[in-house]
Amino acid sequence: MSFGPNPWQQTQWDWRAAGNFIGGGAGSGLIVFAALAGMNGTSAVALLLAGLALVGLGLSCVWLELGRPLRALHVFFNPRTSWMAREAIVATALLPVGIAAAAGVYAGMNGLVWLPAALALVFVYCQGRMLRAARGITAWREPLTVPLLLSTSLAEGAGLFFVALLWHGPVGAAMAALFGVLVLARAAILLAYRQRLSGRIAARANRALDRAGRALLIGGTAAPLALLIAASWTGDATAVALGAVAGLASALAGAYLKFKLITRAGYNQGFALQKLPVRGARPFGG
Repeated sequence: MSFGPNPWQQTQWDWRAAGNFIGGGAGSGLIVFAALAGMNGTSAVALLLAGLALVGLGLSCVWLELGRPLRALHVFFNPRTSWMAREAIVATALLPVGIAAAAGVYAGMNGLVWLPAALALVFVYCQGRMLRAARGITAWREPLTVPLLLSTSLAEGAGLFFVALLWHGPVGAAMAALFGVLVLARAAILLAYRQRLSGRIAARANRALDRAGRALLIGGTAAPLALLIAASWTGDATAVALGAVAGLASALAGAYLKFKLITRAGYNQGFALQKLPVRGARPFGG
């Protein structure tokens, strides 16, 4: 069913829209976590450029989704009311600012990394608000959608950061602890989000979120935390390898959750008719 009183799945946003949330969120989270870790020199430059590349890849997915790609500039026309327009504006600033900051960091001005990090946070916030603005879709309009996407993006970025340590070497215990906190925060927000949606979404949407939720809680939370704990008892080389596996698990689980949320849980609520006409009954107010 595509139209009527029962919930039906939206068809406007598919894997390409999910790709924007996955790439843009993970790339932004990587930029933020690189700034928090105090990376500098070539390591910071590589992480910045990798984060920007992921954001650009996500935006390219949206561009492919457009029926008329040459009309993509129309997205900038209504920033006063459209979170999609605001996301596009922030992305337009993030990409050149990030490249300029990478050049500055390479020249020794390490403090510049905080400029793209701030824009990356705003970008992810716009993504969350854009999804919540779809008022007809129960799983998207829930207020906890915004913190869920924020926490997921930061945990994904932290995971990719730990994967990158295979090339850049180990970091201190504080960053591992922060990674663990982000993973736990994401899981806690997901559980609260699912509790608030209980009994309010279509059965198929509920099953899709159940599968994604199990993958995130087991593969994206319990497994990474166990690996991080194990890494704290080993030498540097083994710790980096275990951290990379934990980071990859966290990033993949977050991407899977976003994919399911966009492509499988996006059910409209259907018509809500509080009063129905009954044949032979007196007219309302009669």
